[in-house]
Amino acid sequence: METRLAHLATLAQKDKTPAYLALVAETLARTDTASLPADLHVLIDAVANPDIVGLVTGRQVISELVKTIGAGAVTDHDTRKRIVEDALATLQPRIASYEEQINSLRFQLADLLEAEEEWSEAARVLMSVSLDSGSRSLPDEEKFRVYVRIVHSVQAETYYNRAASLSNSTTHKEIQLQFRLCQARISDYARKFLEAAMRYHELSWVADIDEEERKVILSHAVTCAVLAPAGPNRSRVLASLYRDERATELPTYNILSKMFLDRILRPAEVKSFEESLRPHQLAKISISSNDRLASVVDQDDLVDPSTSTRKARASPSTSTRKGPSTVLDRAVMEHNVLASSKIYNNISFPGLGALLDLAPSAAETMARKMIEQGRLKGFIDQVDKLIWFEGGKEDDDAQGKAGGLGDVEQTSEATGAPFTKRWDMQIRNTAANVEAIVQHLAIQGLIQSPA
Repeated sequence: METRLAHLATLAQKDKTPAYLALVAETLARTDTASLPADLHVLIDAVANPDIVGLVTGRQVISELVKTIGAGAVTDHDTRKRIVEDALATLQPRIASYEEQINSLRFQLADLLEAEEEWSEAARVLMSVSLDSGSRSLPDEEKFRVYVRIVHSVQAETYYNRAASLSNSTTHKEIQLQFRLCQARISDYARKFLEAAMRYHELSWVADIDEEERKVILSHAVTCAVLAPAGPNRSRVLASLYRDERATELPTYNILSKMFLDRILRPAEVKSFEESLRPHQLAKISISSNDRLASVVDQDDLVDPSTSTRKARASPSTSTRKGPSTVLDRAVMEHNVLASSKIYNNISFPGLGALLDLAPSAAETMARKMIEQGRLKGFIDQVDKLIWFEGGKEDDDAQGKAGGLGDVEQTSEATGAPFTKRWDMQIRNTAANVEAIVQHLAIQGLIQSPA
C-alpha cells in the first residue's frame, strides 16, 4: 500500500482523483480482509494530508470511501467497526476540513453500537454529531430522528426537549411512537410517575406495537401508578388501569387492585412488588427538615420537664423512623394514610405511626403535607394528637368517573367507592343490630347497670 501511495503522489493533480478512487474500490473489493483495516488506515492518513493530495481531491476520495463502507462493502461487523473507529481517529484532528465525512462515520458507528445493544455508547457518539454547523445543516426531520435515538438510549432530558420542539416535523409513525415512548420513559426516570403512568397506558393501546411489548408497557403503567403520589389524580389513573381487562394477567395486579380499592398494604405484599422495580424506582430519598424536627419532638415528649428524666414509652414497639427512605416507601405510606381515611373517622398520631412504621410526629407530618396538598381531606387536632378525616361524596365521584368515562351510575358499577359504601353500610347495620340487642336485654332486665 505504501508503494502504491508513493507512486500516486507523483501524478499530476488532474490524474490524482480517479487514481485514488480506483485504489479505494480495489482495496474494498478484496476477499481477504485480514490486512484491510491497516491498509485503509495508511490510505486515509495519506489522502487526508492536503500537502500530498490536496483538499478537494482528499474530500472526494474520503467521501467515496465513507459512502462505500456505509453501503456495506465491508460485511464483517467487527472489521467494519474497527475501520470506522480508526477512520474517525485519523480524521478528527482535521474536522474543520472533513466535518461532513466525520458526521457520516459517527452515524455508522452509532448503528454498529446499537446493533451490539451498547445504547449508552451509541448515544454518546450521536451527541458528538454536528447537526447545525458546517457546510450542510440537517433538515428538522433528520434532527428529530437523531434526538429520539439519543433520548431512547440514555433518557437525556436536554435532547428530549430539543426533540419535543421538532416533533411536528415528521409524520413517520414509527418515529412518532418512539418519541412517545421516550416521553413516558423520561417522566418515569424523572420520577413524574403519574404522568409516566398515563403515557404508558396510552401507548399500551397502540395497535402498531407488538402485543407482548404492549403488555410490558402496560406493566410499566401499573408500576408507575403505584409509585405515584396518593390522591384523587392517582385514583383516576388506578381506576383506568383496574378497568383494563388485560391488567388481570399482570403479576402486579394484586397490588393494583388493593390500591384501587383503598385497602391497606402489608409489608409482605410491598416486598413482593419491590422485587419487580427497576433501580431508579428504588432510589433513596432524603429525610425532610420537618421529619427531622418531628423526631426531635418525639424525643422531647419522652422527657419529663419537671424532673428531666425520661418517661416510659407508651409502647415498646413505637417506631423511631423519621420518614420514608425510598420512593416506594413513600408511595405505600401515603396510600395507607389515604386508606385509613376510608376506614376511620379519626386516628391518633401514635396509631398512624404504628400503621406506617413511623415516629408519631413523622406520621403527623406526612398527613399534614397530604392535607395541605389537597390529597387528603381532614384536619389535625394537635392538642388531642388526633387526625380527623373528612369523608365525602366528592372522593367517591372521583373514582366513579375515573378514566374519562363521564358520569357513572354508582349502583351498577363495581368500583372502589361502592365497595367502600357497602362495607360502611354493613358495619353500620351490624352496630345498629348490636345496639338493638343491648336495648332489648336492658328492657328485660338482663343487663346490670355498672355501679
